[in-house]
Amino acid sequence: MNTWQTVVVLTLMAGMAMPLGSWIALVERIGPRWLETELRHGIIAFGGGALLSAVALVLVPNSFDNLAVGPALAWFMAGGLAFMGLDILLNLSGTSASQLAAMLSDFLPEALALGAAFAYGGSGGMLLALLMALQNLPEGFNAYRELRDSTHYSTRQLLGLFFAMAWLGPLAGLSGFLWLAPYPSAVAAIMLFAAGGILYSMFQDLAPQAKLECHWVPPLGAVMGFGVGIAGHMLLP
Repeated sequence: MNTWQTVVVLTLMAGMAMPLGSWIALVERIGPRWLETELRHGIIAFGGGALLSAVALVLVPNSFDNLAVGPALAWFMAGGLAFMGLDILLNLSGTSASQLAAMLSDFLPEALALGAAFAYGGSGGMLLALLMALQNLPEGFNAYRELRDSTHYSTRQLLGLFFAMAWLGPLAGLSGFLWLAPYPSAVAAIMLFAAGGILYSMFQDLAPQAKLECHWVPPLGAVMGFGVGIAGHMLLP
């Protein structure tokens, strides 16, 4: 199998975890309500763990060799600020698709970075593909339930939407593979941008938002704290 075919297969498999998660969410009741609630929180926590592992094991470490400390921190913080801006816009518009937007804003930069990593000869592509699938499964589950409860779309329409979105992965992966191969610094910037956004999304979802009128600053603080750790790691001999 050629490298570009590997990129297509891996990104498509990771993307198909989204409709698979939405199909699992078709189950209305699993037993007592407490059991369903515990399962849903467990799925959310599982997705958060997969996201954190993608940041800590793949996206950030594979970016150190191609960027200096200043640009690395700038791209990492830019990702956090961009996701914060998206969160504010969704909140102001009153949209009910926050889970869907978060899922795509995680998936597409990661798929782009995966394709670029294969073109550049990096070793983290396979692990990143696995982590993408692991995080897309619970995110697809949660996004489907959110849309089902707040829109008029039928089950068939929602499943079709999630199936169509899965094909955005190969498009992004091939874009990274074909266009970003000569630019390893661009690959590193994309990875750090995605890492900053993912970290913001994680702490935003886990923060006790109900007690805060403006709940965007605490997760941004988490991004800043992680950035300090990145700077320390890059500056140490």
